[in-house]
Amino acid sequence: MKKDIHPELFEVQVHCACGNTFKTRSTSKELNVTLCAKCHPFYTGAQKYVDTAGRIEKFKKKYEKKS
Repeated sequence: MKKDIHPELFEVQVHCACGNTFKTRSTSKELNVTLCAKCHPFYTGAQKYVDTAGRIEKFKKKYEKKS
């Protein structure tokens, strides 16, 4: 491997929006995420809508008028 071309790796604490925290390595010094393995619907098996931009409500509002 060539010297001095690779970014520095840090051991960081990842903070999820659900409150879960875990350690990993990253080139960033801090990581904040919205979903992790503890709260993601694929891993939990519970259906949950993750809609931060309000797209679901916008869709329902748009097509409720036509019905």
